Amino acid sequence: MQNPDFRSGYVAIVGKPNAGKSTLLNALLGTHLSIATHKAQTTRHQITGILSEEKMQVVFLDTPGLIKPKYKLQEHMMRFVEKAKRESDIILLLSDVLDPKFENDDYNLLNGLGKKVIVVLNKIDKSTQEQVEKQFNYFEELLKPTQKMALSALEEKGLDHLKDEIYKLLPPGPAYYPDDELSIHPMRFFASELIREQLFLLYQEEVPYMSQVEVTAYDEDEKIDRIYAEVIVSRASQKGIIIGKGGLALKRMGTNARKAIEKFTGKKVFLDLHVKVREGWRDKDSFLKTFGYTEE
Repeated sequence: MQNPDFRSGYVAIVGKPNAGKSTLLNALLGTHLSIATHKAQTTRHQITGILSEEKMQVVFLDTPGLIKPKYKLQEHMMRFVEKAKRESDIILLLSDVLDPKFENDDYNLLNGLGKKVIVVLNKIDKSTQEQVEKQFNYFEELLKPTQKMALSALEEKGLDHLKDEIYKLLPPGPAYYPDDELSIHPMRFFASELIREQLFLLYQEEVPYMSQVEVTAYDEDEKIDRIYAEVIVSRASQKGIIIGKGGLALKRMGTNARKAIEKFTGKKVFLDLHVKVREGWRDKDSFLKTFGYTEE
């Protein structure tokens, strides 16, 4: 019999690029579910993470950073943000305490929904109490949020307080998913994300932003998963950069990605990785649909 005080709901995590949204989601779930790097705009999809505890189940929706779109891929990324806001019971507005200011376009994305908003100032390990109070005042004037708090997602400080505040605002209701389920995404999605994470970790400048990973086949066996994937780039010159001299750069990326997938799945992985050119894929609807960027 379920606890009569049990609560459940959807919580959207929104904020500017590099505010630490994916790091926060991973810290709350205790696992590396959403890719996170030191570079901005790593997250492109809406990532669903499920936190199940004795008194509540929270379905977190990690979203791309708030930006002014410059091409079609980014337009679809902002549609994921809009979708998450519509579906959520609570919005966590995550802000880097040292980089808090929002442009008008960003503010418009957050305003006018009538949703409960918790302003979360992140990276307090790098700030002073005076800076935190200053930003609390800024967001109080800007949004009149339901609640405000500060934490460090990287150092996992303040997470219990955040979960307590979320519980207070969630509506009563049953769990949506089994207790042992962490996400709704299939394994091939996480495989493609972990490969794409290596693009951000190993390559410089525009290459990660102009690349996409597509898993063409994912064959599961009892002892080993066999994954066949393609790294899609916009120009032939980028293909050469990713492959590297004698194929060494691609081999390194493949090795790192394989190890990351093995850690995630707890199984041995065979990874077959190739690079293909798809000119201007970020601005072509057919490619964006194939890669899962169009809204369902």
